[in-house]
Amino acid sequence: MTAFVCLCTCPDAAAARRIADALVDERLAACVNVLPGLRSVYRWQGGIQCDDEVLLLIKTTRDRVDALGARLTALHPYELPELVAVEVAGGLAAYLSWIEESVAGAPATSGD
Repeated sequence: MTAFVCLCTCPDAAAARRIADALVDERLAACVNVLPGLRSVYRWQGGIQCDDEVLLLIKTTRDRVDALGARLTALHPYELPELVAVEVAGGLAAYLSWIEESVAGAPATSGD
């Protein structure tokens, strides 16, 4: 099993909470940390944008990343949501096992 931490920005706390709840409920993520107070500066549609956002740190496994991405795309209000998956190089073995157990047996995702 390989654990991943996925990063995703959201426009506000309500959207972040809705997405976090769904990902954990549907066993696509073991845990989602919701971090407010983020300021993003990025290029979009030919211009520089600057927005206040909320960051999600999503813990999952390699086997769940693709399904997580599909569900995130369906839930997210952005036209192009951020999803960056970073492989975990190490960590507390018991915690990494908990991630795997938490997403095991994930039910089929339901539509909105």
